[in-house]
Amino acid sequence: VQLVESGGGLVQPGGSLRLSCAASGSGIYPMGWYRQAPGKQRELVATISRGVSAAYAESVKGRFTISRDRSKNTAYLQMNSLQPEDTAVYYCNAVIGRIEFWGQGTQVTVSS
Repeated sequence: VQLVESGGGLVQPGGSLRLSCAASGSGIYPMGWYRQAPGKQRELVATISRGVSAAYAESVKGRFTISRDRSKNTAYLQMNSLQPEDTAVYYCNAVIGRIEFWGQGTQVTVSS
C-alpha cells in the first residue's frame, strides 16, 4: 500500500487546512494521522477505524476532524482554529494486519 499526502502549507493562526491521504490498492483498513514537530517525537493526532469510529489527541479535540471516503480510498484531516503549536510534518498511517504503512509527510506551518 502506498500512501500519498497532500494539502499542507502555510496558514495564519486561526486558519484552516484540509489534509488528504490517498491510498493505493483496495480494501478498508484503519487509518490515522500523526505529526512530528522539530525536536519532538512523532505523536498521534487522530485515527479512524474501518467504519466511522474516530479518536483524537486531547490537543486537537474539537478543532480537527478525521474522515474517509471509501469510494476514493482516501482519508482526510480537517484542521480548524490552527495554532502555532500545530506546526509539524503530518504523516498518514494505515494498518493492515500487523503491518504499518506511512506516507512521506506534508508540512503544516502555522505562523503570522
